[in-house]
Amino acid sequence: MSSKFSMQKSVTYLSLLLVGALGSFVGTQILPSSSLLPQPSVAQLPNPLSGQNDPNFIANAVDRVGPAVVRINASRRVTTQVPGIFNDPFFRQFFGMEGPPQSQPRTRVEQGTGSGFIISADGMILTNAHVVAGADSVTVNLKDGRSFEGRVMGSDDLTDVAVVKIESNNLPTIRMGDSDRLRPGEWAIAIGNPLGLDNTVTAGIISATGRTSGDIGVTDKRVGFIQTDAAINPGNSGGPLLNQSGEVIGMNTAIIGGAQGLGFAIPIKTAQRIAQELIANGRVEHAFLGIRMTNLTPEMRDRINSTPNANLRVTEDRGVLVVQVVPNSPAARAGLRTGDVITRIDNENVTRASEVQQKVDQTTLGDSLQLSIRRDGRDLQVSVQPGPLPTQMGQG
Repeated sequence: MSSKFSMQKSVTYLSLLLVGALGSFVGTQILPSSSLLPQPSVAQLPNPLSGQNDPNFIANAVDRVGPAVVRINASRRVTTQVPGIFNDPFFRQFFGMEGPPQSQPRTRVEQGTGSGFIISADGMILTNAHVVAGADSVTVNLKDGRSFEGRVMGSDDLTDVAVVKIESNNLPTIRMGDSDRLRPGEWAIAIGNPLGLDNTVTAGIISATGRTSGDIGVTDKRVGFIQTDAAINPGNSGGPLLNQSGEVIGMNTAIIGGAQGLGFAIPIKTAQRIAQELIANGRVEHAFLGIRMTNLTPEMRDRINSTPNANLRVTEDRGVLVVQVVPNSPAARAGLRTGDVITRIDNENVTRASEVQQKVDQTTLGDSLQLSIRRDGRDLQVSVQPGPLPTQMGQG
């Protein structure tokens, strides 16, 4: 279930493969506070810290959250064409058979399992899109032993977020944390069903935040990942990543194959935003500018300027360089050009392409972004209204 990506990275998405007579179910891949002052999450309050005063803070967090963590079993029927019994050249020659060899259909059932967590008492469940991709049937198993048929409310491949609904009431739910305020070094607790071992708990720390899709080699995604060293394995997909107070801060989704302590989770703020659209509309419309871009540094500037066939000369050494404008895109209609350097969006400085992408992702379709750019040594203001992301488009 892993794929080769650039920089020799192999990213594995964490659905468990059940290999046997029934085959294997492979996923398609491996997403404002009302107060004027930012409110710290419980995990960041200076006193008291749970880990300092409560030696059982992990167990206590798991006791609160565990009942809301579920196992998701998914299956689908796949029909393939296989050679017919009379395709052997010997038989065809012996019986004097003419014409091209014939094939016949064969149907098999592929199965797999992942994790998820209940976000509403009436049965809304968050999981990964690749856990339920292409599923004909979905079964949700609760920790208390109950089992329900699940209905996929919507799935978004670009962020790998899906919502599954079960028909029940008064279900245990998970408490949401603030993934925007995470700091490397904070506690991280993972719960899920790795390798078929239900209700497994592991713990570690937040290793980093804001890992881009390019950083980990999955350029077809639009997520700023949380990196953790809490042990996660195939089957953890869709399970929660918690802070030390038992609040969900992310959804476990991927590991880098061959590495240890390199797990990645979708920030819960991203997952919540995507889930709300999936519940309301069954799909997500992502905003799209129509540019390809790169971080601009003195080294990048010198590399571009020293390339004879680059057809581009760069004088700036800070900002986000537009390296391509897609024809007939919102960016093209707004007048953006290859070689423009984006320095600010809506009066906020930007120095990395991931910051531009984040601004685009947070834009509601119909709204406009105000871009400050440098072009040929001049400062310009460009207003761009993002459009819906076309199929098979990725960046910007």
